[in-house]
Amino acid sequence: MWIAIFAAVTVLAVISIIYLMSRFHRFRCLERLGEKHKLLSWLLAAVPVAGILSTGYFINLYTMPVVIIYFMLIWMLCDFTAWVIRKCRKQERTRNYAGGAALLLTFAVLGAGWYFAHHVYRTAYTFRSEKLEPGQSLRIVLLADTHLSITLDGEKFAALCDRIRQENPDLVLIAGDFVDDESKKSDMLAACEALGRLKTTYGIYSVYGNHDVGYFRYRDFTEEELQAALAENGVTLLRDESAEIGDSFTVTGRLDRSYSERETAQALTEPLDKSRYLIMLDHQPNDYGAEAAAGADLVLSGHTHGGHVFPAGLIGLLIGANERIYGTERRGNTDFLVTSGASGWAIPFKTGCISEYCVIEVSPTD
Repeated sequence: MWIAIFAAVTVLAVISIIYLMSRFHRFRCLERLGEKHKLLSWLLAAVPVAGILSTGYFINLYTMPVVIIYFMLIWMLCDFTAWVIRKCRKQERTRNYAGGAALLLTFAVLGAGWYFAHHVYRTAYTFRSEKLEPGQSLRIVLLADTHLSITLDGEKFAALCDRIRQENPDLVLIAGDFVDDESKKSDMLAACEALGRLKTTYGIYSVYGNHDVGYFRYRDFTEEELQAALAENGVTLLRDESAEIGDSFTVTGRLDRSYSERETAQALTEPLDKSRYLIMLDHQPNDYGAEAAAGADLVLSGHTHGGHVFPAGLIGLLIGANERIYGTERRGNTDFLVTSGASGWAIPFKTGCISEYCVIEVSPTD
């Protein structure tokens, strides 16, 4: 599947390069130059396209096709809009207004996407349960998809932890992808130390996502070093394990679905006290039916990054990779929450979503 996706993106990127060169060539100065020096005019039309492609050098290779495809799609939209206006007015094209609008709009969209990826918002949720009695409430801060070294280095993550400390959480939960292949050891260690400085009532619990162990293993630290740094700073890693929190709550952390050996939701909850409020951490939101049937009260996930770059999230839903992109849903007696995460994988833009940490209040029904 991933090979097909990367192939499709590559083809779209090539089409985008060709299309954008033809669009830049429509600016009057290049059109006039082309009347006498055709080759030179096309070479000059390639210069701004090469500038767009340079994002692969200044940011990373994954960003390059995203930026070039966005330029093409927005320019196509502007071209179509300009064509409709000309047809309605029965006019011929005289100036490349569509091109100017496309450039401004693309820079605006990508500029906003850069801001939303790098600025971490606070979002709040409240869930109520008949299992809880007055006084049995829990204040949770949920983090996911920090993907250290993409938009959050160790220093920025420490600043985020300063904000989390002010929330006075009873419990901090990390729903996977704390690090990935691009993460640096210095950032990982600084982030773990920042977690260690948090003050909570019941501690910090984490699960692995699909990137935590690493796909390519070229980063400068091992999984063992990551586990040691987390443990030294008071973070409990749950790998198909459960922990009782106070008198009324249980946290179950699932192995990511990328692990062939992970237990079923039913097997994990079967030995648990079902009178306690059960919070399940599962990085990928794609086992809702089984988790509801297993008796989870609240399932917390990340992975989707809120869709990250439009329309990636919708494609994920269409191919069945995820059951939800973002937000809350209730099935039977189970609440589900998918966070867009504090960062995202590889591409430092978020279009159509935000970066966030979540403050969750769990309390008795009124």
